[in-house]
Amino acid sequence: MFKYNFIKKIILFLFIIPLPISLVQAKVITSVKPLGFITAAIANGVTDTEILLPDGASPHTYSLKPSDLAKIKSADLIIWIGDDMEVFLPSFLKSIEKTKQLELTDNPNIVALLRAGHSNEEDSDVHAHSSHEHHHGQFDMHIWLSPKIAEIAAQIIHDKLAIIYPDKLDLLDQNLNKFINKLKETEQIIAKKLNNVQNRGYFVFHDGYGYFETEFNLNHLGSFTINPAIQPGVKKIYEIQRELSHKNAVCLFREPQFSPAIINKLVDGTNINVGEIDPLGMDIELSEDAYCKFLLKITQQFLSCLE
Repeated sequence: MFKYNFIKKIILFLFIIPLPISLVQAKVITSVKPLGFITAAIANGVTDTEILLPDGASPHTYSLKPSDLAKIKSADLIIWIGDDMEVFLPSFLKSIEKTKQLELTDNPNIVALLRAGHSNEEDSDVHAHSSHEHHHGQFDMHIWLSPKIAEIAAQIIHDKLAIIYPDKLDLLDQNLNKFINKLKETEQIIAKKLNNVQNRGYFVFHDGYGYFETEFNLNHLGSFTINPAIQPGVKKIYEIQRELSHKNAVCLFREPQFSPAIINKLVDGTNINVGEIDPLGMDIELSEDAYCKFLLKITQQFLSCLE
């Protein structure tokens, strides 16, 4: 009798006591945070949005954890960019129903706007790439940095959510219209802010800002590829300094993985400003205005170094 009552209490506990918030799964999951910004605006009041990659993780090198797999399996929809960006996802998504996946670069309207990207050079040499060099057959997959593509992505996400939640169509329509209007307004603000620095040249280490640079006519002079784990030698430092000087750059945008010591060596003896851009919006919270806040923050990061 005691054993029966004990088991009965356990069953009641499991079914009556609510699960902790952390165990409740989101209905819609995006691979990277900026996609979450767009999705959260469209899904506002319809369903929750959750981000797969934690802050600081790279979509190129991330490894899925068991909790990630469980999260994806229980979601109504997983939104991602494509094979060339989230290299960790395709093999796993083979086991997920196609109706629960939204690969944005599968859409012809987005494909039509993809720009050529640069090849990744994984060695310790210095490579200076002209901003006009293209490697045939490769595309820049940092599509969230294009307001034009973001607008198309918002429409695609809206249409997909309308199929999943047909009773929420009116709210989805309202959210989409609000997002597009806010985005247009933000683009005008950004264009005015960046107007005075369009002639100021700069170099980057990560050539991932091309959509934003093209849309707002920024003067990207090129990019350097060096191994962040290896201190560049005197010859390499000289080559970079010469390139910066030759092109009359006013700014060098660093990446978080480079130590300050490396960057200081590269700009030592020059008048080059050092800036940093966060292409993933790490400190921005999900909200209906998050994507526009993200674009405005990147704008300010460009201005802080170029002005």
